[in-house]
Amino acid sequence: MTESEEQGLSAVAGSRAATVKNPDVMAPLIQIIDELRDVSRTASRNDLRGRLGMVRARVADTRVRLVVVGPPKSGMSTLVNTMAGAPISATDSAISVPAIVEYGPDATATLIRREGGGRIRRQPVDPLDPAPALTAKGVIRADFTQPSPLLAEGIVLMDAPGATVQERSTWSMIAAADAVLYVSDADTEYSRDQIAHLHRIGQVCPTVICVLNKIDRNGHWTHVQERNRELLDAAGLGFAVAPVSAAIHQEAQQSGDQQRAIESGLPQLVEHLREYVVAHADATAVKSAVRDIQLVGDHLGVTLRTEADALRDPRRRAHVTQQLATARDQADQLRQRTATWQITLADGSTELMADIEHDLRHRLRTLVRGAESEIMRTDPQRRWPEFGAEWETRSAEAIAENFELANYRAEELADQVAARFPADHRTPDLPDIRPPYPAELLEDVAPLESLQTTRAGALDQFLSALRGSYGGILMVGMATSLLDMPLVNWYSIGAGLLLGVHVLWEDRRGRKLRRQAEAKAALARWMEDVIFQVGKESRTRLREVQRVLRDHFTDIATDALRAADEALRVAEEAGAQYGDRGAERLARLDSDMGKLRDLRQQAGSIVAA
Repeated sequence: MTESEEQGLSAVAGSRAATVKNPDVMAPLIQIIDELRDVSRTASRNDLRGRLGMVRARVADTRVRLVVVGPPKSGMSTLVNTMAGAPISATDSAISVPAIVEYGPDATATLIRREGGGRIRRQPVDPLDPAPALTAKGVIRADFTQPSPLLAEGIVLMDAPGATVQERSTWSMIAAADAVLYVSDADTEYSRDQIAHLHRIGQVCPTVICVLNKIDRNGHWTHVQERNRELLDAAGLGFAVAPVSAAIHQEAQQSGDQQRAIESGLPQLVEHLREYVVAHADATAVKSAVRDIQLVGDHLGVTLRTEADALRDPRRRAHVTQQLATARDQADQLRQRTATWQITLADGSTELMADIEHDLRHRLRTLVRGAESEIMRTDPQRRWPEFGAEWETRSAEAIAENFELANYRAEELADQVAARFPADHRTPDLPDIRPPYPAELLEDVAPLESLQTTRAGALDQFLSALRGSYGGILMVGMATSLLDMPLVNWYSIGAGLLLGVHVLWEDRRGRKLRRQAEAKAALARWMEDVIFQVGKESRTRLREVQRVLRDHFTDIATDALRAADEALRVAEEAGAQYGDRGAERLARLDSDMGKLRDLRQQAGSIVAA
C-alpha cells in the first residue's frame, strides 16, 4: 500500500463521531512510530516505512476500524448495509471494490478513481444509488458517510472485496483495521484453507470475530456453528463465532418487529462489538501497535547492523557482501532444492500413515480374536444386541488409543523435520488430530448385522424328533420282526426315542454352529468397515499435519531468502553510496541503532504499564 492509499483509508472524517480511543494514551505510540519512520528512511526501508504509516493511521484514528472480509457470496455487503443502515455496498454484483463507511451528519458518497500519471481523483456521486458509478473505469475505492447511530458510537465499517483479484487491497484493509469480521455462509463448515486464512488474518490483526451469515436459509446452522468452534479450537484460534441473518434483520427493520430483529442475531453481534472491541479499544490498539513496532524494529536492526558492518571495516566490505550472497544462496536452496527436509517429511509421513493403519488393524484384530472366543463359548443369539453395543464401546476405546499414538508420532515427525533447520522458529503449531469423541467416527459404519439363523420353534423341534424316531422305530422294528416280534415293540420304541433325541440335539447344535459362524462373519465385515472409515479419517488428519509442516518450513525458507536479499541490497547500496563518507554514515547508523533500542524499550514499557 502506498502512502496516499494509507491516508485515504481515513480520508473520510465524521466530525461528530464519538471518540473511542484516548488520544493521550495513543500519543506516546504515535511519537515512537514517527521516530521509527525516520529510522526506516535512514535505512532505505520504504516498505517498513509504509507499514508504519498504516500503523500510525490506525493508532491516530480515535475511532474503531472494523473491516468485513470473507469468501465471495457470503453476504458481506448485505451485512455492511444492515449495520450501516443504508445501501452502501452493491449486492449480487460482479463489480466489487473496497468500501469505507463512517459517521457523518449527512449521507454522502465519493468514488476514489485512479487516473493517468498516477493521479487520484475524488468524485462525489449519488449516495442513494452509487452502484452505477462503480462500474466506471479506474474506481479503486468508495467512501461513504451516514448518520447511523452505530457509526456515531465511533465505529468505521470497511467492506473488503470478496474476489481474489483484490487480494492486495484486502490485506491492506486488514492491516489498517482494529478488528476483523470474517463472514462465511452458515451452510458449510470451515475448510482447511479457510482455517489457514483465519490464522494468517489473526497474525495481522489479532481481534477477529467469525460471523456465520444466512442462518435463515440453513436449518442446521447450529451444527455448523459448533463444528466451526471445534475447528477453531483445534487450530488454536480463540475467535468468537456469531450466527446472524442480515436478511432477517433488514425485514425486521422494515416491519418494526423487535422480536424478529433479536432472532436475526445482529443486536447480539453489535453488543459483542461494544463490550469486547469498543470497550477495550485502547488496550487492543496499544498491544497491536507495540507488536508492529517490535516487528519493524527487528527488521530495521538487521538492516542497520548489516550496513554498519560493511562500513566499519572497508576491507571487510567484500567479505560481508560475500557472506550475504552465501546466505541468500542457502536460503534459496532451502526453499527450492530442500531435498533433505522434504524427503524427511515425505518419507516420515508415508511411514507414519502405514504404522498408524497397522496399529489400528492390530488393535481391532486383537479385539476380534477375543470376541470370537467369546462367541464360541456361548450362543451369540442370546445377547447379540448387547454384544454389538459392547463391541462398539471397545472399538471406540481402541480408536482413541490409535489416534493418541498418531498424535504423538506426528509430534515426533515435526521434531525430525525441524532438526533439519536452524534452531530459530523450529516448532510449528500442529493441529490436534485426536478426535474429542471417537465414537462419532463410527456413525457412518453400519451396525452389526442381525443373525439369520434363529432357534428352532416347537413345531420344527417336533418334526425333527419325529423324523429321527420314525427311522429308529422302522430300523429296529424290521430287525426284531425276524424274531417273529411285531414291527412296533418295546425295542423299536426305545430305539425311536433315542434316535429322536439325538436328531433333536444335532439340529440344535448345527443351528448354534451356524449362528456362531454368522456372528464371526458379521464381526469381520464390521471390522473391515471400521478400518475403512477410521483409516480414511486418520489419513486425512495426518495429511493435514503434513501440509502444516510443509507450509511452516516453506515459509521459514521464504522469509530467510527475503531477509537475505533485502540486507544484501542495502549493504551493496551503502557501499556504493557512502564510500567517501563512510565515517559520517557509520556514526549515523550507530546513533540510529541506539535510538532503535530506546524506542523498543519505550514501547515495551507502554505495554507493561
